Amino acid sequence: MNSMYELKIPARVDRLDDVLEFIGKAVNDAGMDGKFRSNINIAVEEIFVNIAHYAYPSGEGDVIISASVTPDNLIFELSDSGTPYDPLGKDDPDITLSAEEREIGGLGIFMVKKLVDDVSYRYEDGKNILTLSKRRS
Repeated sequence: MNSMYELKIPARVDRLDDVLEFIGKAVNDAGMDGKFRSNINIAVEEIFVNIAHYAYPSGEGDVIISASVTPDNLIFELSDSGTPYDPLGKDDPDITLSAEEREIGGLGIFMVKKLVDDVSYRYEDGKNILTLSKRRS
């Protein structure tokens, strides 16, 4: 069984509760447990907040979040028409260094990569599209 959900929402941090509610519906409909939901919440929240803060220099724009439930995976796709940016383009931070020694940035996407099974980015039709996939097993 495949199910598809979509939410178009202003890219504003004050809309995060709507995003989390959307995630909860997809995860519940997929029959996944609390740990799975927690990991997905953190991963999608990190990406959504980054889009809200950085994608639109003017401060105005939307995010489209889609969720696909397949027999094997739960897939979330976040797209925006803001400034092109590939968050996977940077090397992972060296977490063996102290916070003072490390370069600023990159910890959020590093955490996302650890919470889901696959992360991919593409720029298509004037949109940043980041896809997060987590196995249902």
